[in-house]
Amino acid sequence: MIRLVELEKSVPTKPSPTWLLRRISLTVAPGEFVSIMGPSGAGKSTLLAILGMLDGEHGGEYWFREQAVHRLSPKQRTALARESVGFVFQQYHLLDDLTVAENLDLPLSYRNLRSGERAAMVADALDRFNIVGKKDLYPAQLSGGQQQLVAVARAVIGNPPLLLADEPTGNLHSEQGREIMELFARLNRQGTTIIQVTHSEENARYGRRIIRLKDGWLAEAGVPA
Repeated sequence: MIRLVELEKSVPTKPSPTWLLRRISLTVAPGEFVSIMGPSGAGKSTLLAILGMLDGEHGGEYWFREQAVHRLSPKQRTALARESVGFVFQQYHLLDDLTVAENLDLPLSYRNLRSGERAAMVADALDRFNIVGKKDLYPAQLSGGQQQLVAVARAVIGNPPLLLADEPTGNLHSEQGREIMELFARLNRQGTTIIQVTHSEENARYGRRIIRLKDGWLAEAGVPA
């Protein structure tokens, strides 16, 4: 699904550029669950942003499903990301002035779908994630775990082949965190490719492979289990 060839990322500083990623070559197969680990400043979130096609300013090659992402225009890259990638963040990123159902509908509004199709997909997601009773509530009326559950539902409502998660349990207590990780494991068993950034060794073990970064370099690529 994903192939990186000598991927590099730097930011301009004086007297020389500061390197965030150096010569990353990596392959992720369809259906894998990969954990990215490393100390702060290792380049984990930078790599995730590139994989999610949020950042196209880099060197090297990024191939996604045989498409050369590094050759796409920003508009083409954004369109591909909307079709193919779901995101889950530590901070949830739900819109406070929208209900749960409206938050779920938001990513569908960017697609060429009829209102009836969107409503059916929202209803299916509410049922799938057992949050039908929360559909008219606002994020502030939900617990942290419930907000992250809605965020995961929103990320996968369009059935993207790739789900990216950046410290998805960072703001949750241990039991809520376990529930979210079990949900990821279930989604992976159903066929979704997942790449998560985590500091937690326990959460990392939900993945089939651990990739470790250090100072922007690939320190360990792991072996698929």
